[in-house]
Amino acid sequence: MTQSADVIVVGGGSTGCGIVRDLAMRGLDAALVEKGNLTHGTTGRMHGLLHSGGRYAVSDRKSARECMAENRVLREIAGHCIEETGGLFVKRPEDSEEYFEQKLEGCRECDIPAEVISGEEARRREPYLAADVDKAITVPDAAIDPFRLCVANAADAQDHGARIETHAEVVDVLVEDGEVVGVEVEHDSGPGKRVHRTPGTTERIYADHVVNATGAWAGRIGEHAGVDIEVRPSKGVMTVMNVRQVDTVINRCRPKGDADIVVPHETACILGTTDEEVDDPEEYPEEQWEVDLMIDTLAELLPVLRESRTLRSFWGVRPLYEPPGTGTDDPTDITRDYFLLDHDERDDLPGLTTVVGGKLTTYRLMAEDVTDHVCDRLGIDADCETADRPLPGSEDPMALEKYMNQFGLRSPVSRRSVQRLGSRSPDVLDTDDPNPVVCECEAVTRAELQDAITQAGSDLNAVRLRTRASMGNCQGGFCSHRMAAELYPEYGEAVAREAREELYRERFKGVRHSLWGEQLSQAMLTHMLHATTMNHDCDPAGRREEAGGSGIDFGEFDHGAERDASGGSHGA
Repeated sequence: MTQSADVIVVGGGSTGCGIVRDLAMRGLDAALVEKGNLTHGTTGRMHGLLHSGGRYAVSDRKSARECMAENRVLREIAGHCIEETGGLFVKRPEDSEEYFEQKLEGCRECDIPAEVISGEEARRREPYLAADVDKAITVPDAAIDPFRLCVANAADAQDHGARIETHAEVVDVLVEDGEVVGVEVEHDSGPGKRVHRTPGTTERIYADHVVNATGAWAGRIGEHAGVDIEVRPSKGVMTVMNVRQVDTVINRCRPKGDADIVVPHETACILGTTDEEVDDPEEYPEEQWEVDLMIDTLAELLPVLRESRTLRSFWGVRPLYEPPGTGTDDPTDITRDYFLLDHDERDDLPGLTTVVGGKLTTYRLMAEDVTDHVCDRLGIDADCETADRPLPGSEDPMALEKYMNQFGLRSPVSRRSVQRLGSRSPDVLDTDDPNPVVCECEAVTRAELQDAITQAGSDLNAVRLRTRASMGNCQGGFCSHRMAAELYPEYGEAVAREAREELYRERFKGVRHSLWGEQLSQAMLTHMLHATTMNHDCDPAGRREEAGGSGIDFGEFDHGAERDASGGSHGA
């Protein structure tokens, strides 16, 4: 099977989705291929911070300026993906006064609105802050939903004629006469997935240009093409708490280090992060001490964390890149800037461009630079409009209040729905059918789920990314079977069961590192619910991944970590 396009984008994270949108808006025939769901890699494993640039205002002012500029752009074009939390850089007594002043000066030098407030004012805004906090700097940080952002970019690209293929892994880069002419992909369905091609089918897609936007995996695509791309993957662990202990992004005002930020996100808070260089972006240890580090260190800023329940932990890999010869040993010293690698100039291999480095906050700028480059290579004269054209769902900045009034919505459930859907609310919520809440934790109704199923098919993890269903306190314990039921009658019982198994397995991956105290009880309750209603404890197919079941090792409940009274942990 063969297909063709003007440009192929490999990678369905924020940068890849931004590039395919920009290409399509400029009139090119573009295709995006992604081996998993959208946000499968680094984008789906970040802490949800929309940078003001304040974190880089001392060490990397170029990145800081870019972050602040793109922060303003995204508030205009992606408002329904952003929560205006604001941010604080908080100083404790042992933190350097000199560094505090450098941070303030750096923010002002980089056009980042910043002011100093007292410790008393900081605690008035966030009562759970430690009593000995001296003072803080306010910055315009915000929380952003990376899943909603990527889906909106991909949807807009499709509306402009682009082809989006998920679960399509690049297995080769096609090189003919010393030039990249396309890629070969293998389509994979897996449990509960809907694909546009037969599972297992290998397809060749030819193009005038290929863009490698695979982040930490860029080196693998380079190997297929015969070029060396030395990305330096850096692992960061994040821990999700069961409620919002703060409503403002809290940063520790000290030189960069582990465990120095808390991001309020939807119904929870995300603690972050570590910075540890790894050899492989997919094969690295998941260690309990990193979870302990998050809680114990950040409890110095927010003592309430010692009394709070940990929902889950997850790991992401940053696609850090340094030009050859730089030789930095510490990954925290590697720039967070992005790099465009023209393989024609760099490796005498025309037809291929790679983009590495950067951050989600600057994804649109990265996409603009890459698309400018590709258009120049292809002789296309078309201007970028992505900074001025709102994404689907953000066309009307007054959508929230307008649709709340239009539909007479006053409940928290209705408000959450409209916040997620933005200007798409009428298309989804204006229904005469019963619209019960399916996921209580995240207030997701049947109408939202059915809308997501229309887009994602029977892949419940893709539905989760679009709605946040199963991402709340119960982690799918009370709602995953309800979500699967929404697949019927369009999809049969076998597909619904496989889709639920995969969703439940994906949720448990992060939960199993938080099995102590109240969370251990919560997880055991979830297990018993599914054991008694879904036969997980007796059916071998429900216990062994290789047999098509959940793949969950319930022995984890006997080997989890117990946190002692002081907040430390030890093996149970």
